[in-house]
Amino acid sequence: MKKYNLFLMLFVFAATLISCSDDEDDAMNSEGTAQVAVKLTDAPGDYEEVWVEVEDVMVKMEAETTAETGTESDGETGDEEGWVSLGIAETKEINLLELTGGVTEFLAEAEIPAGYLQEIRLVLGDNNTIVVDGNELILDTPSAQQSGLKLKVGQELQADTYYTFILDFDVDQSVVSQGNGGYSLKPVIRLSLDETSGSIAGIVTGSTEPVLVEAQSSAGTVSAYTNAEGVFQLHGLEPGTYVLTATPEEGLGLEAAVVNNIEVEQGVVTELEEPIILEGSTETETGTGTEG
Repeated sequence: MKKYNLFLMLFVFAATLISCSDDEDDAMNSEGTAQVAVKLTDAPGDYEEVWVEVEDVMVKMEAETTAETGTESDGETGDEEGWVSLGIAETKEINLLELTGGVTEFLAEAEIPAGYLQEIRLVLGDNNTIVVDGNELILDTPSAQQSGLKLKVGQELQADTYYTFILDFDVDQSVVSQGNGGYSLKPVIRLSLDETSGSIAGIVTGSTEPVLVEAQSSAGTVSAYTNAEGVFQLHGLEPGTYVLTATPEEGLGLEAAVVNNIEVEQGVVTELEEPIILEGSTETETGTGTEG
């Protein structure tokens, strides 16, 4: 009986030690900080210039949730507590149509507590304009948009880890014609995390005008325009196999070119081995890309 009692005491003591160790591990995992950076890039838009005023980038942490990536366009409803600014040094006025060819605009960076990142909020000012046919027009921005465009994240941030979030501002869907000659801004933004997505980069030749480049897979389609040198980069691609299509402007006498079987991996920039050449007679098909 004494031996049994001694064994029971030792068992309880060992179980207590294990429980304490688990509690300490949980506490350690919940402590520490993560580094978060936010950058802005642009999806295509058929305008001369589109300027937006960015006043702040904010984040909201939550202990437990099952949020899915998406966009909420209204900041007037819902819980307004718990938002923390990432600290933009000064208001930025950005021409979204300059963010092509893989160019991104750095918005903010900060060290925040590790844990569950629920949402990112892009706060816009009212100094937003659009240039159409050489005329600069006010881009009417509803107060709900200015108070903050919420982007659901749903990402667990580990301590001592650097995270880069890309906000892909879809100009074509975000700018709305009002029918009276005016335009309004209703931002549509696709959010991606560099560390969990991939990119495709390359060059398109044969046209001096911007070329629409689209990457398509079972996960959907991501698009961008080339810059003045024909360079492009598509961000935020889910790992998988893509078909790339380069479509020139109409009236140039050029056919679209297609690149098949481009493999995209997590955290990797896949660079095309050869330029995509636009020709005037038949559609061009080229090979695959190479990781870089």
